[in-house]
Amino acid sequence: MNHRPADRAGNRDDIRDFLAGRRGRITPEQVGLPTSGRRRVPGLRREEVAVLAGVSIEWYTRLEKGHISGVSEDVLDAVARALQLDEDERTYLFDLARAARPARRTAPRRKDVEIPPSVQWLLDSMTMSAAFVRNGRLDVVAANALARALHAPMFDSDTVDQHGRANFARYHFLDPGSEHFFVDWEAGARATVALLRAEAGREPHDRTLRELIGELSTLSPEFRTMWATHDVRIRHGGTKRLQHPEVGRLELTYRSLDLPLSDRAVHDLTLYTAEPGTDDEDRLRLLASWAATQPGRTTGALERHQESD
Repeated sequence: MNHRPADRAGNRDDIRDFLAGRRGRITPEQVGLPTSGRRRVPGLRREEVAVLAGVSIEWYTRLEKGHISGVSEDVLDAVARALQLDEDERTYLFDLARAARPARRTAPRRKDVEIPPSVQWLLDSMTMSAAFVRNGRLDVVAANALARALHAPMFDSDTVDQHGRANFARYHFLDPGSEHFFVDWEAGARATVALLRAEAGREPHDRTLRELIGELSTLSPEFRTMWATHDVRIRHGGTKRLQHPEVGRLELTYRSLDLPLSDRAVHDLTLYTAEPGTDDEDRLRLLASWAATQPGRTTGALERHQESD
């Protein structure tokens, strides 16, 4: 796929909004610069970022307007340090720079990767952890029985696509029931948007991803607002609180791990588990027992999708 003018314009907008947003959140005091007089805007001025990065104000102004093609990694590193970007934000900036470079050849169309049977065997062997594999668009492409039972409201939602595949972003923003299921809905929603933002940096020409972002932007004011912040998240982990329809309140620890299945597509393996000896472990164990007695309840959609592939 060639870099079309519209794609380049969108890339420049993303660069501009990202850099300006990060500049606006840093105060002169945080970077050891003197302050004097009234400031018209919060955060650093462009000339202050230029000084911190060791480049000219004219050059940094051009960069913040989105003209990032051909910029060296050393300069990007200097800008990242000046703006105090974390590792995920730095990766996103480099992804934006890579996407801005003119393509020397037509990029192959990215195809969804078929999940090997051995990965499903791995998931099924984890009986006391809810385990699933997710692609960069936040589609659940494989899951064990406990993961399907834990996220039953999502798998049973009308937001499941025509292939029977659940998607965390669609469920979060397009199903009103998600606000009851996810106890900390806003924090989860912001993390979901940040994960999609990172994927958009990696794969700016993914048509399916663009369609998903367009759908969410059209149908969800909350998504539009959060998308405009340009927050980025690549690694995902922490504590998740759920209000499950079968076992009630659950507080679980979760962690996402890179799962290299393809050179061109990001996948991660996500595990949810409970702290040993807690009521949450008892409830998760009860849910696992319940899932074992419901063998077809939430598996059919995924199995139909796998057969269709």
